[in-house]
Amino acid sequence: MNEVKLSDGIVSLSPLRLDDVEAHLTGEDELLVRWLNGGPGTREGVEAYIRHCREQWASGGPFRAFGIRIGADETLAGTVDLRFEGEGLAPGQVNVAYGLYPSWRGHGLATRAVLLASQYASSEGGEAAVIQVEPENPASAAVAQRAGFTPGKQRRSEDGTRFDWYIRDLRVATQ
Repeated sequence: MNEVKLSDGIVSLSPLRLDDVEAHLTGEDELLVRWLNGGPGTREGVEAYIRHCREQWASGGPFRAFGIRIGADETLAGTVDLRFEGEGLAPGQVNVAYGLYPSWRGHGLATRAVLLASQYASSEGGEAAVIQVEPENPASAAVAQRAGFTPGKQRRSEDGTRFDWYIRDLRVATQ
């Protein structure tokens, strides 16, 4: 697997690793469970998820998960992932999902991570980045808007969940 590492000098993104399991389990809280993870993590579940992520990277699959890392020691502060295929996405659209552990929220790190991930998505042929936010999650909507995404359509997923879409054209320079 070609190890990808992206950085803006404050935030670094690199693929999740098995040694991230403990940091993820320690950092997970009710907000991550509700908005991103779909349920509380277990050691076995997180290990299986990271193995799946590594397989996707190795095979060039449509799912790319990054650890959001801070500082010289690359402390895991959260995750950001890209889906180059998925429910409701048109060809060229890439879904961006992100979450930070509680102690890292409120410092602009999610916005930086979204911008870095968007640059990567563009370099991999993505034409538009999409962030899908449940209306009850204003913090995520604020990240999308700070990262230059504009409100788009509302959509219901197959399970009936309503999402507000935020979209950013990747065919123009992302910064």
